[in-house]
Amino acid sequence: MGASPWIVSGELWERIGPLLPCKQRRFRYPGRKPVPDRKVLCGILYVLHTGIQWEYLATEMGFGSGMTCWRRLRDW
Repeated sequence: MGASPWIVSGELWERIGPLLPCKQRRFRYPGRKPVPDRKVLCGILYVLHTGIQWEYLATEMGFGSGMTCWRRLRDW
């Protein structure tokens, strides 16, 4: 069985990573640490590949919540 199509390979990430904007961290009230961009991208690809709704993306899968993935896609 082949690799899951929503997993971003190292080679692909080297090409996509520099294209994504860097978000400045806040230091006064930093809040939670953000989910890494690569994991969020995998979550976005998972939703697009499976066709599930954003709200049903389980955080246990390691991609962050569906809302996190949706917001990051909106911001990008």
